[in-house]
Amino acid sequence: MLRVIVESASGIPKKKLGYPDPVVTIVFKDVKKKTKAIDNEINPVWNEVLEFDLKGCALEPSSFIDVVVKDYETIGKDKFIGSAKISLRDLATGQVKTLPSRNLPLVNEKQQAFGATINLMIGYESPIKATPNTNNQREDNVTNKDTGEVVEGEEEEEVGDGGRGGRSGQVDTHEASPLTQPGNPTQKTPRLSRKRHRALANKPQDFQIRVRVIEARQLPGNNIKPVVKVNVCGQTHRTRTRRGNNPFFDEIFFFNVNMLPSELFDEYVSFRVYDSYSLRADSLMGEFKLDVGYIYDEPAHVVMRKWLLLSDPDDSSLAAKGYLKVSMFIVGAGDEPPPEKKDRSEEQDDIESNLLVPAGVTLRSVTLSLKVYRAEDMPQMDDAFIQSVKHIFGGDSDKKNLVDPFLEISFAGKKVCTKIIEKNANPEWNQQISLPVKFPSMCERIKLTVYDWDRMTKNDTVGTTFLNLTKIASSGGEIEGSRGEPEIGFLPAFGPCYVNLYGSPREYSGLPDPYEELNFGKGEGVAYRGRVLIELSTQLESKADQKVDDVASDDILVAQKYQRRRKYSLCAVFHSACMLQEPGEPIQFEVSIGNYGNKLDTTCKPLASTTQYSFAVFDGNHYYYLPWADTKPVVILTSFWEDISHRLDSVNILLFVAKRLEANLTSLKTALLAKVSETRLAEIWLKLINQLIEDLSGFRVPELEGRSNLTALDIQIKKLRDASLSNTKEMAIRMKNQATDVKATISDIEDWLEKIKQLAEEPQNSMPDIIIWMLRGEKRVAYARVPANEVLYSTHSEQACGQHCGSTQTIFMQYPCDKTKGQKIPVLLRVNMWLGLSSQEKKFNSFAEGTFSVFAEMYENQAQVFGKWGTTGLVGRHKFSNITGKVKLKQECFMPPPHWEWEGDWFVDPERGLLTELDAGHTEFTDEVYQNESRFPGGEWKPAAEPFTDVNGEKAQAPKEVECPPGWTWEDDWSFDINRAVDEKGWEYGITIPPDDKPKSWGAAEKMYHVHRRKRLIRQRRKTSDSTAAPERRDPGEGWEYSSLIGWKFHKKERSSDTFRRRRWRRKMAPSGTHGASAIFKLEGALGVDVEESSKKDAAKLFGANTPTVSCHFERSYLYHLRVYVYQARSLTAMDKDSFSDPYAHVSFLHVSKTTEVIRATLNPTWDQTLILEDVEIYGDPQTIAQNPPNVVLELFDSDQVGKDEALGRCTCPPVVKLNPASPVSSKLLWFPVTKRGHIAGEVLIAAELFLKDKTNKGDLPLMPPRRGEKLFMVPQGIRPVVQLTAIEVLTWGLRNMKTYQLATVSSPSLIVECGGEIVQSDVIKNFKKNPNFPGSVLMLKVLLPKEEMYTPPIVLKVIDHRPFGRKPVVGQCTIDSLEEYRCDPYTNNTAVLMSAKVSMMAAAQEDVVIDVEGHRGPIMKTVEEEGVDWWSKFFASIREHKKCGPYLKYGYDTLQVYNTELEEVPEFRGLTDFCNTFKLHRGKAEEEEDDHSVVGEFKGSFRVYALSDDPGVPTPPPQFRELPESGPQECLVRIYVVRCVDLQPKDNNGMCDPYIKISMGRKAVDDRDHYQPNTLNPEFGRMFEISCHLPQDKDLKIAVYDFDLLTRDEKVGETVIDLENRLLSRFSSYCGLSQSYCISGINKWRDQLKPSQILQNLARLRGIPPPRFEGDGSSLSFAGRDYSLLDFEANKVIHHHLGPAGERLALHVLRTQGLVPEHVETRTLYSSYQPTLSQGKIQMWVDIFPKSLGLPGHPCDITPRKAKQYFLRAVVWNTTDVILDETSITGENMSDIYVKGWMPGMEEEKQKTDVHYRSLDGDGNFNWRFVFGFDYLPAEQLCLVSRKEHFWNLDKTEFRTPPKLMIQIWDNDKFSLDDYLGTVELDLLHLIPPAKTPEKCSLKMLPGIAGTSPTKGPLPNSLFAQKSVRGWWPCMIEQEGKHVLGGKVEMTLEIVEKKEMEERPAGKGREEPNMNPKLDPPNRPDTSFFWFTSPCKTMRFIVWRRFKWIFIGGILLLLVLLFLGILLYSLPNYISMKIVKPLS
Repeated sequence: MLRVIVESASGIPKKKLGYPDPVVTIVFKDVKKKTKAIDNEINPVWNEVLEFDLKGCALEPSSFIDVVVKDYETIGKDKFIGSAKISLRDLATGQVKTLPSRNLPLVNEKQQAFGATINLMIGYESPIKATPNTNNQREDNVTNKDTGEVVEGEEEEEVGDGGRGGRSGQVDTHEASPLTQPGNPTQKTPRLSRKRHRALANKPQDFQIRVRVIEARQLPGNNIKPVVKVNVCGQTHRTRTRRGNNPFFDEIFFFNVNMLPSELFDEYVSFRVYDSYSLRADSLMGEFKLDVGYIYDEPAHVVMRKWLLLSDPDDSSLAAKGYLKVSMFIVGAGDEPPPEKKDRSEEQDDIESNLLVPAGVTLRSVTLSLKVYRAEDMPQMDDAFIQSVKHIFGGDSDKKNLVDPFLEISFAGKKVCTKIIEKNANPEWNQQISLPVKFPSMCERIKLTVYDWDRMTKNDTVGTTFLNLTKIASSGGEIEGSRGEPEIGFLPAFGPCYVNLYGSPREYSGLPDPYEELNFGKGEGVAYRGRVLIELSTQLESKADQKVDDVASDDILVAQKYQRRRKYSLCAVFHSACMLQEPGEPIQFEVSIGNYGNKLDTTCKPLASTTQYSFAVFDGNHYYYLPWADTKPVVILTSFWEDISHRLDSVNILLFVAKRLEANLTSLKTALLAKVSETRLAEIWLKLINQLIEDLSGFRVPELEGRSNLTALDIQIKKLRDASLSNTKEMAIRMKNQATDVKATISDIEDWLEKIKQLAEEPQNSMPDIIIWMLRGEKRVAYARVPANEVLYSTHSEQACGQHCGSTQTIFMQYPCDKTKGQKIPVLLRVNMWLGLSSQEKKFNSFAEGTFSVFAEMYENQAQVFGKWGTTGLVGRHKFSNITGKVKLKQECFMPPPHWEWEGDWFVDPERGLLTELDAGHTEFTDEVYQNESRFPGGEWKPAAEPFTDVNGEKAQAPKEVECPPGWTWEDDWSFDINRAVDEKGWEYGITIPPDDKPKSWGAAEKMYHVHRRKRLIRQRRKTSDSTAAPERRDPGEGWEYSSLIGWKFHKKERSSDTFRRRRWRRKMAPSGTHGASAIFKLEGALGVDVEESSKKDAAKLFGANTPTVSCHFERSYLYHLRVYVYQARSLTAMDKDSFSDPYAHVSFLHVSKTTEVIRATLNPTWDQTLILEDVEIYGDPQTIAQNPPNVVLELFDSDQVGKDEALGRCTCPPVVKLNPASPVSSKLLWFPVTKRGHIAGEVLIAAELFLKDKTNKGDLPLMPPRRGEKLFMVPQGIRPVVQLTAIEVLTWGLRNMKTYQLATVSSPSLIVECGGEIVQSDVIKNFKKNPNFPGSVLMLKVLLPKEEMYTPPIVLKVIDHRPFGRKPVVGQCTIDSLEEYRCDPYTNNTAVLMSAKVSMMAAAQEDVVIDVEGHRGPIMKTVEEEGVDWWSKFFASIREHKKCGPYLKYGYDTLQVYNTELEEVPEFRGLTDFCNTFKLHRGKAEEEEDDHSVVGEFKGSFRVYALSDDPGVPTPPPQFRELPESGPQECLVRIYVVRCVDLQPKDNNGMCDPYIKISMGRKAVDDRDHYQPNTLNPEFGRMFEISCHLPQDKDLKIAVYDFDLLTRDEKVGETVIDLENRLLSRFSSYCGLSQSYCISGINKWRDQLKPSQILQNLARLRGIPPPRFEGDGSSLSFAGRDYSLLDFEANKVIHHHLGPAGERLALHVLRTQGLVPEHVETRTLYSSYQPTLSQGKIQMWVDIFPKSLGLPGHPCDITPRKAKQYFLRAVVWNTTDVILDETSITGENMSDIYVKGWMPGMEEEKQKTDVHYRSLDGDGNFNWRFVFGFDYLPAEQLCLVSRKEHFWNLDKTEFRTPPKLMIQIWDNDKFSLDDYLGTVELDLLHLIPPAKTPEKCSLKMLPGIAGTSPTKGPLPNSLFAQKSVRGWWPCMIEQEGKHVLGGKVEMTLEIVEKKEMEERPAGKGREEPNMNPKLDPPNRPDTSFFWFTSPCKTMRFIVWRRFKWIFIGGILLLLVLLFLGILLYSLPNYISMKIVKPLS
């Protein structure tokens, strides 16, 4: 719920008449709420609450509210007064609960403040379990710094205030490796920036980020309660609240995300430490941020147990705000997180040496100052409606300036905007923006977005670009050991330089932009959208006064020189456009660079930037192409840009070096794959290294002297490149001299390549990309972007020219925002581009091929009216116009451009490219005519008014008039088409409904009401020769093109139905001076338009002015002969329901294509086909073709009987060009990857050869390949692989887990094995349920397989089910790609592989079973008690945690092997598939994006592949599979031991889990829900389960971990599956591990069914060797030809009383040398279906399998977990001294009422206090008070075990583990206010600070981590558990004004006692009974110590009397004197009168 309290406003301006009636509207996410109106008031008070319901969603950090104040009008619209916008970021991030906005200024329409302010209060209640709603993101896409929630499109890089190598200003500890030592040539060079690891597929995938918060140290503040919040990707987790300045958390959080890797790596992890005591907004104590990509870059994607330096985000003073120790893991698909090990050195953890920020780096506060000068070429963003209205009323319309731009800079969550400049497409801002940041920054990109400000609606994005800090700054750490060189690192610097913006096409339309997301910097922009001139510099330690300031005028002048423009010329010659998918409207190409050449842009001069329109022609097979023949269209552009050749030359040189290195590296890798000889490999490798050294020495990056527009960054990058390249060269020379193994060097060479490529990235590339658009008609269809440097000419050197400069390149164009990722190619272009400075135009002549001709052209249009041709019927057309017919032209008005003149007169020249006959490109064609008849309803059928028409009803020729064109012959006569919805005569019937004169729909049956019918007449013709009639030169009366409508489709011959005709006039132009080809660059501007037609100006603007057409004419064409050898493909995608595809390939080369045959039902087709493309005509010099041949493109399709063929992918292959066909070089078949939607989708084995056909060497072409059919050629010998007769033996063991097919179970399957065209089928399994194994187990195939492994076809397995009625569907298939691992030598004895160990024992068991039952006598528990060891001791001893295993190893007992992976993953056990492998069977169509499509079963079996001799006399080798075990089912007993789980995924809201185990096998399941472990992610189960089962039916053992929930359904955390059949069949005897010694009692008691001697005998039988012979008493034996003696094995061992007889012990020792599985614990990863690729935690366990036929198994192990030990800590507080005196008494003395409080962290509720020592006047206190704390302690782990309920409503107690510490605090007691805190000391009982003997020696210096103390002095800390008791003085510390001050000293005795001792020597709390050990007397406190309220007498005596004694005495004396005087005065008169009168006398 969001509440806005609208309180009041002030300063609202008066109206012209009277006062306003203000009303407030609050707008939040399109919801508006209003207050009531206040009449006649300029300082209104509303005090209204407006509530917005968030519907359970959390508030997003990007949210804001708009406050609009209006003047209320009873009639009409309320008038706008002012508005304000408030960001809700702080509310959303949970920093504050309420957000007061006081005196918020209101702004008017122009965004200016006018003096009015408003007061609001905003409150927010977050939902209970809020998930941020990512759907309704805010428009301006901002990453919010506080939450890390990245709003779409945002790629902000945030990292905390740590550092990173390759970042600015520091050297990463991991990366600044020392210089490579000699003899260590394969030292990695550190990478330049990150982005190395990003080899992940860029599609959304599962990731898991695990963050473990271990502890914090030195947090600031007194008596704090810290809590840590961790935020990743918008998810936040918090730790439990702890107390103290050094809290221990040890909590792990899991963040699961599914997103693109590129987006994830730009997200960040933020750690914030809050003080939970404090409710104020300043409770944030410190934070740290780091981006996810940083963690992923670390080795194994882990940051392990590192300290983070916390800092205050707002405070730029760099004081550390404490330290936090964390581990962070990123787990991607298939990653295994490494185990977290605690280092020994960590006991006394040194923070400095283990900081994540590398050593020696301090964070510095810097200011990034970004100067934004100006922008240009902003596109129109607003509607021209207002402008048009102005124009009507005589104003000036100004279309180009319809944009109000401003620039927004965002970095690290901060955002700043420049001012808005209205109505200006070239704004000048001249503003400086200052961003204060911490450096080295862990944020990577500064985002610059230009917005168009809109008054009414949301601002539109013009374009976005990023400045990458890693590219404009350097740490210098990239260069290894830059010895004594000048400093290479530099701070961020950039420009002044333009940055270009790209995004959606520029053309403005009022409709929503379909490609709008491109403007946010997502995806590749398809058009140029302007550029911005900026400069970035970094100032150290400077404080910016304000964020936005104006740039000084001097700086503006300095920036001027960087804007100097030079003229550039671009020429593009289009050689071919082919592979068009469909014909249609005519096609044109437009080339633009920036705005120059954009034909729909009116700001630049018109240029010849578009090709002529042409229609696509069918290539005779599948594709269409543009028939340009010998006249190639040319596009000329002149443009003006800054001269940055010094930057682009460097880039091109580096790219040249990288390209050459990459080519050499590829050939080296290919050579490795093809397994060439060592010497040849060394040759290739040497060539690579020498070439690299030569390139790095030879090609220097250009010098920068004398360049006018150098920037600071240019100089720094030059230094960096020079140093880096010379460094690489040194390493290459070192490698050349020292390397020995070629393979080992490859990763280094790859690193160098990566490094050179990264050096080639140029941040200051201000030259926009060249963009080519394909237009159909007037619509932009497809685009391509070419970086300008690739085609730029340079005078520096040949290598500095772009790689495609002046050479023809192949470009696959693409659709904008293509969702199918290039599955369909719009067009394949071959284009030759040259870009250079106009001053270097002459250089173009050497690149130009062909001759250029330039024409002016116009069209003469006529229409036919009443049979006469004339200009009268031209509707909307002009007599002379351009090609579109819409721009009026006159011959007289044409003016050639300057420097050009006319050559010759106008002549008629029809454009052949637009005259497409329907039959163009076809070899067979069907002519069609429709015959029409009509009648009155019910009357006779008569010929219709138009008896013959085309399909659209337009008039057509009668069939008899249709002539056969030259070069064609008729195949048959006219007939009517009956393959349609027609009756038997071919008629179809319809009814006309006025106003139409033709029916709209047709039916096949005649009805009475039908008035119209037609039939389709067809006639086939076939092409006989290519000789078309020679084009005759026509006189001016000719050359017309005809069309039946004023449209596009024209034809040459006049037909009776034509109503419109036109012809093209052209006039040639020539340059006035002779310039050669470069003269064409002078063609600027239009050729003139009819000037009178000013009203038609807009039309000219719409369709581009009339520019000359340039073309390049090639005199001579060459004929080539292309052969494409398509041999086979593998691993294609299954596209049909039957799990296969029917693949065929279209092979396209330029404008010709051929198609292979279709191979049915396979994913691994072997076509073995040569496609011959005869007489391919290519224009241009054969030498250039040989250097840069066009690629052969192969598109694979799946042929479908019904529906459209589906694409399987595409691959390209360069042909080998042979200009002399007789040359001996033969091409080699190679595998080329097939890509589909950007992913690899198989491979094709192909090669292509292109022969030049010359008149002279016609006969020299190679022989035709052998034929396989009339038109099918095979791949010829010499190219096809060499084959050899090979035997494949298949062990078909059985099928498992077959899923149902078409709702019926698979009941009697059999297997078909196919390889290399041979097929063999197995027997049928009779009853799959009872026995899923095949009856006959071995099949044999003899196949001709290629000798080279690279070419071998795969083995395909198909499982078919034998169903009733003879149906045999394929129910599963599997492809085995590589046969290499199954190759073997048939003559070696390898029976060992075949028969498994256990099964052979069963065979033995049939004969005699010797079972020893002695073991089951006594229970084994007693021994455990006696010895103080248990199974866990054994476990901990095995994982080397010696502290936890006690005296176990001293007794000489066995350890076991703990594997960190699954047993199957241990390399020496070969996956336990040595008997047979398991192959997954698939079925059905492979869905997109899914990696592992439906697995429908498993096949168990194996293969043996070996070559057979060609000589028939050689006997066949013996079969490989023999002596197979019995394949029937058998009953077994399985014991599953589950030890513990590690790092489970949390499933509860508290970040915990309540795990328990669930086990299932076949139909049996065991559920251990009663023994769940509450609230833990690392449960120690210690459980054993026993189940009996039948193998192989129940072979899959599933062990799942579930999370216990009381009310809801239990969730599965994850599960793991073990194949028990493999374990039983494996020869590694993995059914029960062998222990280290044979014990007959104790915890290591033998648990197998057979004794070691029996197992050894069976092993001998299995291996076919004699059985073992025991000698004497069993102390020696001989086995497999070796003698063994017991003494050898047990020489240095402790012999204990549990050991069994010697013979068995020796047999066991011998068995352990045979490579069998030892006694072990395996660690298995848990997976869940919810995130199938991510680990959900680990489970440590093992399994024993005992076949029941072998008798009873041994005794099970007891693995029950240990319990914690109870200890008591007794702390006697004797005295305190020097305590701060905090109070002042009534009498003015300083004093304190002291008491001491103590507790153990984690057990805060058991706090204990002493009594109060009242009125301590000197800081001394006497207590004699005992604290007693009981705690459970795990000595093995040195942690306390605390169990407590977190909340009163919790069901279970949660167990925490905390280090044993004691907190002691001194307090001052106050009765009527809160007690005052005076100081604290934290004592770690394991590392106890040694106390001082006397209070004088006690000082703060004793405490570790206090500033100014040196840790070396004084005695070292000691453990109280070892010392037992200690007494002395400890200092207490308090923080005052940021400094640590002594708060007092405490004298204590600390003592640790165990429970038993506690019972023997009891002691009570305080001074209660039993008051002993030691006895505590009441404290001897001074009499002054009492509480005044309860002791009034003492108060009188000690406070009043002591202080005011003399005053009292003086007062009494004074009183006596006064009394005396009073009495005197009273009695004196009486006395005197008596004296006088004397009455008595």
